[in-house]
Amino acid sequence: MALLRSYVSGGWHTAEADGVPLHDASTGEEVARVSSDGIDFAAALDYGRRTGGPALRELTFHQRAALLKALASHLREHREELYALSARTGATKGDSMVDIDGGIGVLFAYSSKGKRELPNDTVYVDGNVEPLSKGGTFVAQHIAVPLRGVAVQINAFNFPVWGPLEKFAPAFLAGVPSLIKPASQTAYLTARLVEIIVESGILPEGSLQFVAGSVGDLLDHVTAQDLVSFTGSASTAQKLRTHPAIVRNSVRFNAEADSLNLSILGPDARPGTTEFDLFVKQLTTEMTVKAGQKCTAIRRAFVPADLLDAVAEAASARLAKTTVGNPAAEGVRMGALASLEQREEVRRSLKALLDVGTVVFGDPEQVDVVGADAERGAFISPVLLKADPERSEPHEVEAFGPVSTLLPYTSTEQVIELAARGGGSLVGSVVSADKDFVREVVLGVAPYHGRLLVLDAEDAKESTGHGSPMPQLVHGGPGRAGGGEEMGGVRGVLHHMQRTAVQGSPAVLSTVTGRWVTGAPRTESDVHPFRKSLAELKIGDSVVAGPREVLQSDVDHFAEFTGDTFYAHTDPEAAAANPLFGGIVAHGYLVVSFAAGLFVSPEPGPVLANYGLENLRFLTPVKVGDTLTVTLTAKQITPRIDQEYGEVRWDADVTNADGDSVAKYDVLTLVAKEQS
Repeated sequence: MALLRSYVSGGWHTAEADGVPLHDASTGEEVARVSSDGIDFAAALDYGRRTGGPALRELTFHQRAALLKALASHLREHREELYALSARTGATKGDSMVDIDGGIGVLFAYSSKGKRELPNDTVYVDGNVEPLSKGGTFVAQHIAVPLRGVAVQINAFNFPVWGPLEKFAPAFLAGVPSLIKPASQTAYLTARLVEIIVESGILPEGSLQFVAGSVGDLLDHVTAQDLVSFTGSASTAQKLRTHPAIVRNSVRFNAEADSLNLSILGPDARPGTTEFDLFVKQLTTEMTVKAGQKCTAIRRAFVPADLLDAVAEAASARLAKTTVGNPAAEGVRMGALASLEQREEVRRSLKALLDVGTVVFGDPEQVDVVGADAERGAFISPVLLKADPERSEPHEVEAFGPVSTLLPYTSTEQVIELAARGGGSLVGSVVSADKDFVREVVLGVAPYHGRLLVLDAEDAKESTGHGSPMPQLVHGGPGRAGGGEEMGGVRGVLHHMQRTAVQGSPAVLSTVTGRWVTGAPRTESDVHPFRKSLAELKIGDSVVAGPREVLQSDVDHFAEFTGDTFYAHTDPEAAAANPLFGGIVAHGYLVVSFAAGLFVSPEPGPVLANYGLENLRFLTPVKVGDTLTVTLTAKQITPRIDQEYGEVRWDADVTNADGDSVAKYDVLTLVAKEQS
């Protein structure tokens, strides 16, 4: 049987050793062998730093986002091939879609995040400018830049496609190359995924490497600029976290580990209610999808004590309809565990749970199987238990398979306290229509969870489910769950970057960040900035327009025309009594409208549209007789790589005759890249 190839230092590597055999989870047949023998791990990391890193850092966030989108589209064309190979891991077609389509979806999501939420630049500006002096000549700005190392990503066996891609996407978007090391049991699927990626030629060389087999001395060579992300057991996470090189170099280490996730049924969810049915369906689904081999699966199901028997009966009825067997066989709804070794591990954990609980449904030692041999394949029955919630085992022992335990509770305070005994979890869910109960539980258990789902009749049709991490949301949890975070939208990107506070003059910060900063030089010329294309416009290009006097007739007309007859604009006596105004004042939006009339260049030209205002603040009341002047300055220029136009953010500062700012805001426009 062929050895899986690794892809390191710009080429494919095949070990000379025989390798460890990997087996089909359903049939027991050998699928491939795996070994990393002969890989120079120090050279692989150096290659990523010297080749992959510079190539990625030359690209802007938007360019990297476009490559992620191209890669996602390419992988979609190979889904059927990946589905077929995924079946050999014990996954049904539905399981495979969760893994494969879910992983591709992460690429699409980060592509969209990069385009919409990150600049078309190589530096990320974090937060607002911080003034550090009275005169405004000394200011500071936090920025984030890519770490100049490699993101080492060690993945678990249960999601051989989604696992690597959810770690790779934010690292790539940040500008950091990845070295992927999958768990060996299902590494043949990840190996084919990487082959498809490399063969596509979409990614810059060195941005992705792959190791099939053990990590060898890889971690001995990590530096302070590298990152290590791990998904797997808490014991292995602890071992990696305390590796001498990781400790010595303060390497960023992120772990997603064991998690005794919970679901809580509210006291209001009686049999016959939508919420009762949702709870039972969700519980049995989480037990059987991927044969329960999900870090987000429900392990502890808390139910009101008087509903324990009703939930047990309803869940057992649903589980009885679950056909176990070879995913290739018709009608199979739950496949095998990833390996025979994994089945034995689940059975060992079950024995510990059975010491304090009883079986509600299933037999840990026997299961009827369709289309395969029950012993040669790693099959096991779904097993639902019930136990005394005061015993420690249900809160400490995780059977990583189709296993969950029903735990009764008698009060909101008790269920919150019991939830905390899990020591920290990736996800929990509350199924209830009682909003007050939900609030108390959510606030009580949130310190112990990375994500919480509230499920009820209102959101059920569109809910993504208890067990589905979303790329927009953080995936991770405190304590036992590893103490880390992955994804979370841009948060996951910033994990791979260094935040640095830069102090200096406004002019220096404008140059460093590529954004005009208040106090930096402005450039005025005979050509109105609205007459300039994106190619011609520069940061700091500015126009000063005005003054325009605000008349009483203007205020009266605006009030009548818009219907905004708030007393401060229409009732002199009431306005005079207002301690903030002391008399009639102009509408804030009248001020903004006048400013637009002052700075606009109305003839057709490169400016295609005004698509919004942001950060609008009214700072000083405008009285009748005041005069307004507006200064408009090009603040940020963002070309869209797939369009013939880009975005320009303008700083608008409206002042009165005394030079006091009466309104400040950002104007957002779309501007053609070239003159027509």
